[in-house]
Amino acid sequence: MNPSLFGFLNLNKPAGWTSHDCVAKVRRLLKIKKVGHGGTLDPLAIGVLPIAVGKATRLLQFLPDEKVYQARIRFGVQTTTDDLEGEIIETQSVDGLTFDRVQSPLEQFVGKIEQIPPAYSAIQQDGKRLYKLARAGKVVEVPPRCVEVHRIEVLAWHPGEFPELEVAIACGGGTYIRAIARDWGAALNIGGTLASLTRTHSCSLDLSGSLTLEQLATQTDTFQPIQPDVPLAHLAAIALPGKDATRWCQGQRISCENPIPTSSDFLRIYRDGGQFLGISEFIQSEKILELVPKVVLVP
Repeated sequence: MNPSLFGFLNLNKPAGWTSHDCVAKVRRLLKIKKVGHGGTLDPLAIGVLPIAVGKATRLLQFLPDEKVYQARIRFGVQTTTDDLEGEIIETQSVDGLTFDRVQSPLEQFVGKIEQIPPAYSAIQQDGKRLYKLARAGKVVEVPPRCVEVHRIEVLAWHPGEFPELEVAIACGGGTYIRAIARDWGAALNIGGTLASLTRTHSCSLDLSGSLTLEQLATQTDTFQPIQPDVPLAHLAAIALPGKDATRWCQGQRISCENPIPTSSDFLRIYRDGGQFLGISEFIQSEKILELVPKVVLVP
């Protein structure tokens, strides 16, 4: 076990692996028990899977939720899982589908939208995962949820009997790209399913800087995780002088005179000199800012 490892791994998840599989593999490779991931990827999907190592697992809840995907939607096909992993429910040749028609529903999937998650998903209902209920043959009504899609950009169009549209989708947490593929096909009245999915950005980490499991396996003796505060740059930061920093690390509330303009309820806390200490919740009024320790990483 290597208790000194502390930070994040930008993992390029392979196809066919669950996020849990990846966490278990990283745990074995790095010989460390505390490992967690920052956002589930379906087995079909590949790309950025943020992995927290050591004490950084306590920071997962504070990671930014914006994600970017490159998706390929196949039209004329409907499946049980809303992707090619599931059984085919129905197919119809849509050889005459034009690019103008296929992109016409695009705007209805941008902004704050309501979507029904796939029946095969990790959402819990009555304490049980939906995919487990679906595999058991139980019909479950999945309640709709509000999600936010920031933008959709068309990348390529592949005509044919079962044509495919490639798009880049930037969205907030909880958005199911499989549901967008399904609903896009439904909007055209021809059916649609997700053919492939790559997450290119998540929690401030980009695919270009990711490591595969094979690459990680060759670096187990030299691997250095990403510094724990790097994916938290979306949070405002404050540096405390020596005595205040020590008191904060001991769990005491610290009062500051200068308010900090931020929409978040949390701040990154540093010691004067640059050492990252953890995350603080804060109570801000017109005259005082009270820092309440939330996650203390340094004794």
